[in-house]
Amino acid sequence: MANIREPVVAGSFYPANPKSLSQQVRGFLSQAEPRKVDGEIKAIVSPHAGYIYSGGVAAYGYKLLQDLDYDLVTVISPSHRTYFSGLSVWDGEAYRTPLGLIEVAREEVRELINSYEFIGYHPQAHLQEHALEVQLPFLQEVLERFKLIPIVMGDQSYQLCQAASHALAEILKGKKVLLVASSDLSHYHSYEEAKNLDQVVIEDINSFDPKKLGEDLSRDRCEACGGGAIITAMISSQLLGANRVEVLHYANSGDVVGDRAAVVGYLSAVIYRS
Repeated sequence: MANIREPVVAGSFYPANPKSLSQQVRGFLSQAEPRKVDGEIKAIVSPHAGYIYSGGVAAYGYKLLQDLDYDLVTVISPSHRTYFSGLSVWDGEAYRTPLGLIEVAREEVRELINSYEFIGYHPQAHLQEHALEVQLPFLQEVLERFKLIPIVMGDQSYQLCQAASHALAEILKGKKVLLVASSDLSHYHSYEEAKNLDQVVIEDINSFDPKKLGEDLSRDRCEACGGGAIITAMISSQLLGANRVEVLHYANSGDVVGDRAAVVGYLSAVIYRS
């Protein structure tokens, strides 16, 4: 295959050795104990830090996907490395992780690029972006086969989230699709301050209120580096029939490593149709 997006954070954010990586992911999954979801899962929200920090939180969402079947998985990530307007969708053949290749859903990708002016292909947005990459080994462990729609958001305005959501719903309606929103929460506050900020995000997600989440983020009442990804997943899921959302687990880096002076927050959530 030509034009494969190679892994760039294997060996730093997660193990580069396939056996070690698989064992680590399975270990996180075995320890997670999410509540059962009585309905059709449309989306999850998952953190994107190094696995030793956030892998245990991410596992709460991914564990619910075990034994499920999706034809398409759309991962929506913020851009940490470069700025551009609109969305970028990887218009290559595949993404690679140490666990193997994931084929890109070229038909849907091309339809998104060709149908919407704000959606394009900006290779630099993808080449160094970790927030999308770190979701992929979890997906490979819990799902059998799927094609990937890899999306990086250049800006995260509420207007873009709305436009992106309607575009995705139009392209994906009637298909067996999962949305994955990649986001961490507050960054480098004290433990208690982080919990207070992150509680705002938790309440907005549990209320299934993407508009309020957008307002709270824009007014600095809370933080989420992938806030636009979360909002887009929420609105898209609503358009695709979801009517329930639940935050499954919350923790921050202070809970994991013990240093509570300057922490990063993580949550896992599920969006579904009951």
